[in-house]
Amino acid sequence: MPLSADQASWFQSTFAGIADNVEQVIVGKRHVVELVLTAMLSEGHVLLEDVPGTGKTSLARALAQSVEGTSTRIQFTPDLLPGDVTGITVYDQKTGEFEFHAGPVFANVVLADEINRASPKTQSALLEVMAEGRVTIDGVTRPVGRPFLVIATQNPIEQAGTYRLPEAQLDRFLLRTSLGYPDRSSTVRILEGSAVQRRDVGPVVSPQAMLNLAAIANDVYIDPLVYDYIARLVEATRDAEQVRLGSSIRGGIALTRAARTRAACQGRGYVVPDDVKLLAQPVLAHRLILHPEAEFDGVTAEAVVAQVVLSVPPPSERAAG
Repeated sequence: MPLSADQASWFQSTFAGIADNVEQVIVGKRHVVELVLTAMLSEGHVLLEDVPGTGKTSLARALAQSVEGTSTRIQFTPDLLPGDVTGITVYDQKTGEFEFHAGPVFANVVLADEINRASPKTQSALLEVMAEGRVTIDGVTRPVGRPFLVIATQNPIEQAGTYRLPEAQLDRFLLRTSLGYPDRSSTVRILEGSAVQRRDVGPVVSPQAMLNLAAIANDVYIDPLVYDYIARLVEATRDAEQVRLGSSIRGGIALTRAARTRAACQGRGYVVPDDVKLLAQPVLAHRLILHPEAEFDGVTAEAVVAQVVLSVPPPSERAAG
């Protein structure tokens, strides 16, 4: 069923209200805040590649508070075990039964800090929960609840003692982005308010409202020509000469879901090619594996996707609905 004007308007105003609320804590990073919120409403997850001290934990906490949800932070280390993430069952001698102790993954917003410092076995503990929103321990499957968002971080500079995320796990993230350092004016504002730095914000919507927003985004109309445009972009990443492995079909699905949410937050009930263009880089770049020669020459996956967007012609205006 197409979106009504009231639904599109409510989505746009609510989305903006949540982003405004988070921006009280994360100053000068509106685009990143909107990307993370887009991922959450698209029922996906975010990989933040950033140096320390850019506000990743504050972003996760502020987003959870804005949607009246819970947030947890997992500091990934080499000795972290899968049970430290998902939870474990413990034998209770008094009752003679096994009791489940939930891990930190049971929250609405989970910050997996420096995920590449944990062993591959522990990293894989997140795979099921990221894909299906549930964990299976000792043969018992437990849902973690909704809405559910994993924000994983890794330091792109310091690689000593880290384990590179496997391609299968990278593909589970809807998008990859970076907070980065604030600009000069934002830095001045942060410094001026550092004595009374705001760490907590009030709720804007309920968890149920977030589920309603996600359902609305899922109903945004996409013209067949725009579907074809997304397919051509994904195929072009596979044909690029610098690329050893291009985007999977999961990348195309992720781009479709994110484009729907982007359209709704603009107050539209239909996707236009510009929605796809805007999201192509954060959604597709981390799914590409470049040839070693290209990496040696300084080519980046982001540059490849940017070139793909330039080379693949968008559909005509008729596709805008």
